[in-house]
Amino acid sequence: MKLLIMKILKIIFFTLFIVSCSDIQQPTNNPMNYSDTVLEKAKAIHNRVLVLDTHVDINVSNFTADKNYTKDIGNQVNLPNMEAGGLDVAWFIVYTGQGELTPDGYDKAYENAISKFDAIERLTKEIAPQRIGLAVSSKEARELHAEGKKIAMIGVENAYPIGTDISRVKEFYDRGARYMSLSHNGHSQFCDSNTGEKDSLWIDKGVSNLGKQVIKEMNKWGMMIDVSHPSKQSIKDMISLSKAPIIASHSSARALCNHSRNLDDEQLEWMKSNGGVVQTVAFSSYVSSEKHNAYSTAISKKIENLANERGIEMLSWDQIRKLEATDREIYVKEYRAMSKEATLMMNDSDPKPVDVADFVDHIDYLVEKMGLDHVGISSDFDGGGGIYGWNDASETLNVTSELVKRGYTEDEIEKLWSGNLLRVLDEVDAVAKKLQAIDKS
Repeated sequence: MKLLIMKILKIIFFTLFIVSCSDIQQPTNNPMNYSDTVLEKAKAIHNRVLVLDTHVDINVSNFTADKNYTKDIGNQVNLPNMEAGGLDVAWFIVYTGQGELTPDGYDKAYENAISKFDAIERLTKEIAPQRIGLAVSSKEARELHAEGKKIAMIGVENAYPIGTDISRVKEFYDRGARYMSLSHNGHSQFCDSNTGEKDSLWIDKGVSNLGKQVIKEMNKWGMMIDVSHPSKQSIKDMISLSKAPIIASHSSARALCNHSRNLDDEQLEWMKSNGGVVQTVAFSSYVSSEKHNAYSTAISKKIENLANERGIEMLSWDQIRKLEATDREIYVKEYRAMSKEATLMMNDSDPKPVDVADFVDHIDYLVEKMGLDHVGISSDFDGGGGIYGWNDASETLNVTSELVKRGYTEDEIEKLWSGNLLRVLDEVDAVAKKLQAIDKS
């Protein structure tokens, strides 16, 4: 461990030298080189519409009195970045990795989930209530926006923390959750995951009996069903079982990028028929695997060369994950700083990164296949998301600029940024009220 800490300290030393250069820290205001006409029109639209991102991961260590979102703490989404980029609504994610399907596993997962609900509550109730509020409906989101505040909404990524206690659906709803996926990477007690495609090993070949009960509860209380991680059969089952529209909170088009996390044309047709919405995700390897892999290989070589020059032994991600939380956070933060230096070393002959134009290609495709009313936007920031031109919340305007460049109208841009998602939320809530009325009669 002492040797490991020394390696980390070495990285810190060299990174402090690297990041002292101001040009590394200053983002390019117009990295996609939009014309003044496009930028002027985009800024006006961006300021008028409600700009909403359905998937932003969180780390509870960033929600303390000393370290929190009131400052730029080096992550992708915080209040300064949201304010700089005009991102009005961030759906903060109560994420839990898939573990063993045992009582002990469920207990640990529940503890993790509650810690994230608590963190979001601290931000909106104690740390910065004057700057950001928690919304649980489209009406509340618009009211907070009218007050000039940023808005937090909550999604649950992986229902695993529910365990076998179905009453926790209502508990999570009462804590503010307005969407939930029934699995993540790995099969849960509720349904199979898209990861089954890799080895063709399935548990339920779709939604389990317990999962069917959860879907009924989600419909009853007004929680949107998120299909971004479940398997294709699971998604088909969810659409047939749900009495309300569903969403894919962070998925792109499989026809443009053949990744199991993306939705194929048949699934897009299901989503359209269901009345749901697909929130196109700015996750580099889901936008263009080939372009992502080529760029990653090139920049990794430059990072390795930097490390070798400085006598730093690079750690694998498996090794990094095994570090203590504080050491891991230090390592990742400083690795990212070295990555910035390597980025500056890239030249015209090197492969280009996945960018905003590649991302909006997916929006174009989804609009063509499903119609504009069924498409939205997400980043997966602080969970692996980010592309050239939209690599943190401060660069959000660039997405609007690309949409303007391609001829989207203000009404269309409003629907893409928030209108479609909030329409589904309203419809899910209306279904819930009807189901609750039936139960009372």
